[in-house]
Amino acid sequence: MSTADGSGVLAPVDAAFMVSHPASLLALVGGAGLFPYGPGTLGALVGIPLGLALQAAPAAVAIAVIAAAFAIGVWACGVTAVRSGLHDHPAIVFDETWAMAAVVAFSPPGLRAVIVGFVAFRLFDILKPWPIGHIDENVAEGFGIMLDDAVAGVFALALVFGLSRLGWL
Repeated sequence: MSTADGSGVLAPVDAAFMVSHPASLLALVGGAGLFPYGPGTLGALVGIPLGLALQAAPAAVAIAVIAAAFAIGVWACGVTAVRSGLHDHPAIVFDETWAMAAVVAFSPPGLRAVIVGFVAFRLFDILKPWPIGHIDENVAEGFGIMLDDAVAGVFALALVFGLSRLGWL
């Protein structure tokens, strides 16, 4: 793992770190990123109720919220990566929360679509097939942190819609 600032020094990422800057509070999703086992999975789970709320909103509102949250995430994740000393510290989970909210917001309604979207998103995010892995390794700062999860979300959403069109959801 390379450090975000090139110094080779990692800051301790804990509750004190999180509350010491608003960007880190957001990037760690209020503490979800501090969960010791699968913080990205927990971050994605936090996105589900947000996505359900957006699913009930008019499409224009959901698109505007998702777009604004992406921009805020680029800032928050980028600042937090520099502060932590690691390009994409595992505690940074806003990207997973945001992407899962987007997947649910734009999926067909229903529990099966949410479950398939969640499982697919986590698999794409963890396995990082092309171009997700390429983005993860080559796109810097907060934009890269958010973009690889955005692409994983698009892949998950495509799978959900494909299965829905086949009548399997």
